[in-house]
Amino acid sequence: MNSEHYFDWAATAPCDKDILRESLEIALQYDGNPSSTHKTGSEARKIFERARESCAQSLGVKASQIFFTSGGTESDHIPLLSVLTSPAKKGRIILSSIEHPALREECAQLKKLGFDVVSVNPDKNGFVSAQSILEKLTSDTLFVTVMAVNNETGCIQPVYEIADALTQATKGKRRPHFHVDCVQAAGKIPLDFSHEGIDSAAFSAHKISGPRGIGILYLSRPINSFLVGGGQEQNIRSGTENLFGAVAFSKCLEKYYINKKNQAAQKRFNEQKEWTRDFLEKLSQIERCRLVPEMRADFEKSEEKFSPWVVQAAFVGIPGNVMVRALDAKGFCISTGSACSAKKQSRPILAAMGASREIQDSAVRFSFGSFTTKKAMDELAEAIKEIVKEF
Repeated sequence: MNSEHYFDWAATAPCDKDILRESLEIALQYDGNPSSTHKTGSEARKIFERARESCAQSLGVKASQIFFTSGGTESDHIPLLSVLTSPAKKGRIILSSIEHPALREECAQLKKLGFDVVSVNPDKNGFVSAQSILEKLTSDTLFVTVMAVNNETGCIQPVYEIADALTQATKGKRRPHFHVDCVQAAGKIPLDFSHEGIDSAAFSAHKISGPRGIGILYLSRPINSFLVGGGQEQNIRSGTENLFGAVAFSKCLEKYYINKKNQAAQKRFNEQKEWTRDFLEKLSQIERCRLVPEMRADFEKSEEKFSPWVVQAAFVGIPGNVMVRALDAKGFCISTGSACSAKKQSRPILAAMGASREIQDSAVRFSFGSFTTKKAMDELAEAIKEIVKEF
């Protein structure tokens, strides 16, 4: 397969081999346990902390607010499960119904333990409003979570508005912890952690060409972690430190994270917006194509509301898994949605948006990344046209 024809970046990004090789060489030089007190361990600790500092600089936060984890799932679980340490009674947990299974399924487990778990549906275009969150807010709400960018539709959620609304609504009262899953946002859209009200955020290296098995949890302030052990990472995430992963993640953020200092990443972001708009226009010309959500066909109004790295579309009369196989036969890799839900037939995110059964069954996801080319996207559009004609 031509690697240019890989369009499943939202599932995992092809590795930046130069970064991984360089990071592995560094890790091989410092093979002590970073928590050991001898010289070899201390040397490894210096490299590890240097990686933490680099990640913090990329994200625009303090190094003391960065905690390395095993990936996005654990970075979601740690703040969520901290509700188990709350001295308060088993209160309410509010989550959007478009969350990743890492949060959706774990919240279901907490519901079994007696927590009042409430889901908030998005509107028909996939957006969760601050008002819809406030409507579910109660005096005993402990935790609220809304993702930054949806992994299937690419909808950019109004997380800053939600953070502000929670702050205003709870003035003089206990404010619930607000968590944002940024796995599909880091390195894809600009993020601002100087904005008060976001208490924690999850990141995963393999979504921005880093290795699998390493993530970051950002905490604006300390929490009591329910998961305990050897006390590493300030008792937030115990377990022997992954030096290779931390170094590699820091280098990926330095290269791909979009901020004012990273002009190359900003340029690539603007470039992708143009390419994706052209791709959407090509899809909209296919008679049986339905962009999901429909508002994405209004390019002027929708462009700033969606990540340019994710496009979802349905092709009426062609089941999604059939389109995936047909494109695979032509050398193109796409998916029907989240890789973590690929073996399940349900489409909970589309169902929450009120999409018809026909749209749910035929929707597929195209996702792009830093190595994607305009030429390859044009070739993908042509391949889709050919397949639709065949059916």
